Amino acid sequence: MIPGFIPSQTPLLVVRRAALDHNLATMQSRCDKAGVRLRAHGKTHKCSTLGRLQVAGGAVGLCAQTVGEAEAFVKGGIRDVLVTAPHPPWGSDRLAALAKTGARIGATVDHESQIERLGAAARAAGVVLDCVIDIDPGTHRTGAHPSRVVALAGLAAATEGLNYAGVQAYAGHLQHLDIAPRRAGDDAVTASLAGVVEALRQANLAPGVVTGGGTGTHAWDLVSGVFTEIQAGSYAVMDVEYEACGGPEGSWPFEQALFVVASVASANHKSHVTVDAGFKALSVDGPPAKVAAGAAAGSLWRAMGDEHGMVIHPSGLAALKGGDFIAAVDALDADPAAPWPEDAPKAGAIVWLQPGHCDPTINLYDAIHVVSEDGSVERWAVDARRVS
Repeated sequence: MIPGFIPSQTPLLVVRRAALDHNLATMQSRCDKAGVRLRAHGKTHKCSTLGRLQVAGGAVGLCAQTVGEAEAFVKGGIRDVLVTAPHPPWGSDRLAALAKTGARIGATVDHESQIERLGAAARAAGVVLDCVIDIDPGTHRTGAHPSRVVALAGLAAATEGLNYAGVQAYAGHLQHLDIAPRRAGDDAVTASLAGVVEALRQANLAPGVVTGGGTGTHAWDLVSGVFTEIQAGSYAVMDVEYEACGGPEGSWPFEQALFVVASVASANHKSHVTVDAGFKALSVDGPPAKVAAGAAAGSLWRAMGDEHGMVIHPSGLAALKGGDFIAAVDALDADPAAPWPEDAPKAGAIVWLQPGHCDPTINLYDAIHVVSEDGSVERWAVDARRVS
């Protein structure tokens, strides 16, 4: 896939530097053109080095999904972090401690008790924390009902130690829908959000920041006239799930940058070879990983257990569909009329796999190996991984 690159071991999490740079520049350019700030979501990569690149390129800061991610990002040099999910009671003191380092720290809230607790922690630490009211866009995961937002904003504005910074609406349930229902859903969320923003203005609580949006809806969010800040994350590396659903404008302006490099550990069957990348190397909560290079066109990856996966040759697909897998493999191997496929990878060969879902796949690794087109490699720690 990248000439001159020889992996030091496998499975290895790899990012193509050229594709990454293209993606970062493209999203930043789109935000700049629309006059909307980019607050890149760090939950995708959980890597302070990559986050610093995003900030250096023009992003105002990073989003974090957890208190632990925020701590790792601040330690890694990110000076403006918004925690985009309401945090548990133990998190308020830790966020206040982060603010004492001089970093700008924001937290989303969706209940009065969270505002009171966050304000108490800020006052005890002698700091000011940004407070953003999280609005439920219809997922019923987190967020306050739109009818409650004005009251919550008023409480945040009146709470010593807090800076009522604005509101958040992230429609995560829309990001991977087909384009037509995605657009319809985004239009509905944006219209509701616009109504909330107007109600806040009427109450003299105009939000300084209206933050949200995502990779799958970014093009519409940028021109909506409602969002002042976009929280896209997956655009940096992309994955099979985003590739499959299509960009909001039809084709994606972003390139596939993230791969898992695997080795063929066994090649004893006509139907498939076995690689050293299974459940522990690739998240399977989304679509299966896609075979990107190193095997015949049309080959498929499927998990075979914790440490192993199979790369099925196109000629073996029909034989392995349904029924008894073991019997089907044995029958194909014993059939003298079925030749061994000459274009199947051999034992020890390298196969490039494109993850189905980028965020949880990156979370499986301690480091991202960033490979330039000349084959040179940098190792970037996934330092916000496995933190609470």
